[in-house]
Amino acid sequence: MALIKTLQGSTPQLGADTFLAETATIIGKVTLGDQCSIWYNAVIRGDVNFIRLGNKVNVQDNVMLHCTYERFPLIIGNNVSIGHNAIVHGCTIQDNVLIGMGAIVMDDCLVESNSIVGAGSVVIQGTHIRSGEVWAGTPARKIKDTSPELLENEVERIANNYVKYAAWYD
Repeated sequence: MALIKTLQGSTPQLGADTFLAETATIIGKVTLGDQCSIWYNAVIRGDVNFIRLGNKVNVQDNVMLHCTYERFPLIIGNNVSIGHNAIVHGCTIQDNVLIGMGAIVMDDCLVESNSIVGAGSVVIQGTHIRSGEVWAGTPARKIKDTSPELLENEVERIANNYVKYAAWYD
């Protein structure tokens, strides 16, 4: 069973049809929307500020979600995939976004809807990724615009697949 820990009077709130892997850890001021999936060894640590995930968010294996004390909460929209080993910290991720495997998104960043952060990228503090952009590299820079095919074949496909995968574990 996942570790769901109350801290300083705040207990994580889970949405309907949420899958939690047995080794997932969720602490404190965390709110998950419906149809979320939190995978093996993922940590969502709402100890120093709040963390809010929308609907149909998948937090894949070994992901770390955290925030900054009294400065930057973590807000994640709907239909977001956060790839294996990513770190997402004290920023805002809007709807229909893919954060690639091993990517790092730092404090005070804004990733607008319909965007992609490539695998292994480092999005430095204060970066603003506009809607419909693909960013990659270290430090991350815009490499192209998203296309309807890219949004459908990657962002939508991955988010929908993780809802399906979670159902396998019921």
